[in-house]
Amino acid sequence: MNETVAVGGAQEARRARVAIGAVFGVHGAVLGSFATRVPWIQEHAGLSAGQLGLALAFPAIGSALVMPFAARLGHRFGSKATLRGLLALWTLALILPSLAPNLLTLCLALFVFGACAGTSDVTMNAIGVEVEARLGRSIMSGLHGMWSVGALLGSAAGTAAAHFEVAAPLHHLVAALVLTAVGLAVTRRVLDVRPEVDEEPPPRFTLPPKSALLIGAVGFCAVFAEGASLDWSAVYLRDVLGTSAGLAAASTTGFALTMAVARIAGDAVVDRIGAVRAVRAGGLVAAAGGLLVVLAPNPAAAIGGFGLLGLGIAVVVPLAFAAAGRSGSNPSRAIAGVATVTYTSSLVAPSLIGGIAQATSLTVSFIVVTVLACGLVAFAGVLRPGDRRK
Repeated sequence: MNETVAVGGAQEARRARVAIGAVFGVHGAVLGSFATRVPWIQEHAGLSAGQLGLALAFPAIGSALVMPFAARLGHRFGSKATLRGLLALWTLALILPSLAPNLLTLCLALFVFGACAGTSDVTMNAIGVEVEARLGRSIMSGLHGMWSVGALLGSAAGTAAAHFEVAAPLHHLVAALVLTAVGLAVTRRVLDVRPEVDEEPPPRFTLPPKSALLIGAVGFCAVFAEGASLDWSAVYLRDVLGTSAGLAAASTTGFALTMAVARIAGDAVVDRIGAVRAVRAGGLVAAAGGLLVVLAPNPAAAIGGFGLLGLGIAVVVPLAFAAAGRSGSNPSRAIAGVATVTYTSSLVAPSLIGGIAQATSLTVSFIVVTVLACGLVAFAGVLRPGDRRK
């Protein structure tokens, strides 16, 4: 009887892994769809590089301010219902940015966009940590790999839309409706994690716990490079190297592709060499990619550099979330803390890249990205408590 129950529980956990993996894919597809059309949105709203950098800070502002409420929502409604609602809001929020005619409305649209992104992100990562615990092996890198696959598919569709000169509002409307339908379907099979009867609800708004700060610092370096590459790679190729819109968008696709491949393979790599070594090696690869972007003499070299950036930072955020989820009794709260720290990097990255570009050039901006990639090598040791090979 116990063996039958164990087999049934294992089968349920495997089905839950497939479902939450699909959720990660849908979440990534939204951002991939958005990122490839940033040049169109910039031109439509008539923004300078500095203004675009300001606007691109607002998704992270929305995320950082609203994410701390995610644990409270999960406690009240259960993880499944919370995720279904938040994921639907995230997919539908894709419609908003391309409709903005000016800086003010774009900032407001991106604030809502980021709030929906961050809360759904925290909830799906908390469920992922629970599935990982039930399976008894590392899956977080693979789940984030599915996010990158989704971002790749979304950016590929965006590249095609840009190439054929499809207006971003139409592209994003169709993408939002499709992704909302897919999201509602796949969330039917995710785990419904509910609190114990006597468990006290978390505070309505909770600051990151101390344990999240050091873990979050490593995630900060990776997310800075990720946000800069996703939001600015297409603009970099267009403005610095004078490429067409279609080829510029392909740089985002290349970045997402290498992240997807590295994350899917990441669980096996981490189990083999350990989290700390994996992050240090990734930092070296990312720094090399940033240097290649800075020195790129042609579009092909720059696309290769963005690809190396994606490869190098791929496993960092999954390992940071996994470490956070095991650092306390409430995974959602701990993950929300680390996510708040790392999303602050997303807040800083677009505005800092845009501000430096306005004062100097985009090339100088990516020197900052390269330096922060080196930070992964220096600070990887803080992930050691979550390292299975410690």
